[in-house]
Order: sequence, then C-alpha cells, then structure tokens
Amino acid sequence: MTVKQPHAVLWDMDGTLIDSEPYWMAAETPLVESFGGTWDHEQALQLVGLGLHDAARVLQGAGVRMDVDAIVEHLTDDVLRQMGELGVPFRPGAQELLRELRAAGVKTALVTMSMHRMAAAIVELLEFDAFDLVLGGDDVPMPKPHPDPYLRAAELLDVDIAHTVAIEDSPNGLRAAVSSGAVSLGVPHFVGLDGVGAHELWPTLEGRGIADITALYSAHRS
Repeated sequence: MTVKQPHAVLWDMDGTLIDSEPYWMAAETPLVESFGGTWDHEQALQLVGLGLHDAARVLQGAGVRMDVDAIVEHLTDDVLRQMGELGVPFRPGAQELLRELRAAGVKTALVTMSMHRMAAAIVELLEFDAFDLVLGGDDVPMPKPHPDPYLRAAELLDVDIAHTVAIEDSPNGLRAAVSSGAVSLGVPHFVGLDGVGAHELWPTLEGRGIADITALYSAHRS
C-alpha cells in the first residue's frame, strides 16, 4: 500500500515554531506592574495559547488600564523589540522539519494568534521560503480554541482540512486543531497536553522528518 503525504502541514508559531513564550511573559510583567499590579509565572502560563485579545482582557483583570487593542499593540511591539535585541529562538527541529516538508512539495501554513505583522516579521527571518500562507490572529474573527483559524488556513490553501496535519504546543491551540478535523500533533512546551485529544504527542520535533509526519498522517487517515 502506498503511504500518502498530507496535503498540508499547519504550524502554530509561539512555542511550536519559535520559543517566544518567555518573551511574552517578559512583556506582560512590567506592563502589569506599571499599573501597580503583580504578575507571576503561574498567571502567565494561563495566557499560553490564548488569542491576544482574550489575553488582553485577562491583563485588564490584573489591573492594566488600557483598552484591549492598545494592550495587544504594546505586547506585540515589546516582543518584537526583544527579538530584535536577543534574536529569534527557534524550537528544536522546527526549521529542519520545515525544510524537508518544502523539499517534498507539502504545502505549509503558519497559523498563529499573534498579529499578522509579527508572524510576517518572524517568517522574514527564515533563510528559506518556509510557508505558503501566514495567518495571524487578526486575520480571523474567532481565535483558538475555536477551529476557525485552521479551517480558514485550509480554505486558503485549497485543501481539505481532513488531509492536513496541525502542530501545536498549547491546550487551546490543540483544541482548535482537534475540533477543526486536522490530524493533530501535540509537542508540549510550557504546559502539558495529556487528555486534550491529540492524535499523537511527541516530546520534541528534533530528529523528526517528512517520513514521521507522513506516518502520523497515514496512521490516522487510513
């Protein structure tokens, strides 16, 4: 029997493609403290995988007296500033796997809840043509954990969502992938993904290639 490749692989960004969660946490803490509040690691973990507007509302609840859009813009600017100063830390194995997918002709999309301008800036830092599509949180009406971002990405790529693999590191992102109908791969980073419904959980992408993605897809779409 011929093992078929997925028609597309859909990637989350923060925590999956790049290790940006520490940058977001470093942006949140001084913002909350500037309004006299406190913000600890456990609170920051609650925002992992949330849409930025939902995260902004949580920060408002912690005392940040800014409107939601202003909070989103402030955090995005701060994270981009940090990356400009400290560099973009890619997750182990992510770039290597992307290169293999592209070489094999598999379509790829970046499906993130970060703003489109931030995602586009990160993609520009890659030294190869990594994605057919970049979809930001401001490109869809409903954020993760709703399935809309993944469904929209499949639509724009002109593929059936059932013939895609989605890679996620957070519970909310994984819920979006699962409910969309994609073959869902969880690669946990800051928070665990047990019981969220992934087709498979891998501890890392390091050492994984197109053959592993194809086997995952084949096992759950045969």
